[in-house]
Amino acid sequence: MRLQRAILFVKDFDQMTEFYRDVLQMKPLPHTAAEGWLEFDSGLALHAIPVEIAQEIHPGPILHETPLKLAFAVDDLEAEYRRLKGLDVPITLYTWGAADGVDPEGNIFQLCRVQLETNQPVHHVIDDSQQDGTDDSG
Repeated sequence: MRLQRAILFVKDFDQMTEFYRDVLQMKPLPHTAAEGWLEFDSGLALHAIPVEIAQEIHPGPILHETPLKLAFAVDDLEAEYRRLKGLDVPITLYTWGAADGVDPEGNIFQLCRVQLETNQPVHHVIDDSQQDGTDDSG
């Protein structure tokens, strides 16, 4: 068994499509597009929350308490961090090899390095030379 896709239910479908497509630079899969639904080549899908439900949802704090975090592997973590920071995306770079960002609806996403030999994400890489004594667990 393997994960087929991650579905993110969103209040503002257009804004979230623009964020994941234009800011995070994920490529939409046009053949999957339908009203209120879009899949990206990353394995992420956006699903619009029905209007009658969405109008009852009010913006809140960043969703630190959610039991789920989407993690995306990138070739150059530091460059991607700088690019997103330059676009005013709230994002924190951790010394252990990842960065957590926040999308427009408060969902936390993570960027992690790709291990080049296997093309797999690197998890919890610790570089003792960069440790500053703070707890950067994410």
